[in-house]
Amino acid sequence: MPEQTILVIEDDSAIRRGVVDALEYGGYRTLEAGDGMNGLDLALRANYRLLLLDLVLPGRDGFSILTELKKQRPGQAVIILSARGEENDRVRGLSLGADDYVMKPFSVRELLARVEAVLRRTCERTAPAEERQLRGGKVDLISGKVDFDDGSDNLLSEREIGLLRYLLDAAGRVVSRDEILRHVWGLDPSRTETRTLDMHIMHLRTKLRDRDQEMLVTVRGRGWRFHSGT
Repeated sequence: MPEQTILVIEDDSAIRRGVVDALEYGGYRTLEAGDGMNGLDLALRANYRLLLLDLVLPGRDGFSILTELKKQRPGQAVIILSARGEENDRVRGLSLGADDYVMKPFSVRELLARVEAVLRRTCERTAPAEERQLRGGKVDLISGKVDFDDGSDNLLSEREIGLLRYLLDAAGRVVSRDEILRHVWGLDPSRTETRTLDMHIMHLRTKLRDRDQEMLVTVRGRGWRFHSGT
């Protein structure tokens, strides 16, 4: 059974719900956004294996999201879902780096078959290294491997990678619980048990050997601030 996370950016709530239901039926985890601005934010910061991207979106269109995404995460797998079937749109989407272009309407069987095919192909790619320096070592945000200066290492889980990526990108400013839940995991903070987040913070500190909280600092009543330098 697949365990990959798939991000769905689609403004039509009925279509988005149908796509999410189909993916979850197929065994995938999902993140979702209903507009271009929130979609771009999730696309750049969240941890996921595949993006399903509509082209016509409020706030920011799919082409601009794809362009920005490929600048910052060039190896990211993307399938465009669109009712726009003109050859120019298909060519443009594929030339910008999309892995497939699926026309609406589509069946659940077709969607899942396309998803499986793209995931199969992209798993064979050599993933680009995305190393970040940390106190006492470095981390590869693609593999999740943390290499310490003393030659030892640790391995982060998928959620820990997403959490660390977001904290590193926001380094120097305070990040709240609600912000992490909403933008990293695509959850509604008002409906989510936050003790799970506390556990992930604790596990991340342990794996980064940040026992004294010199990197991941708790700001009481506000959230966390990350300091990656020495």
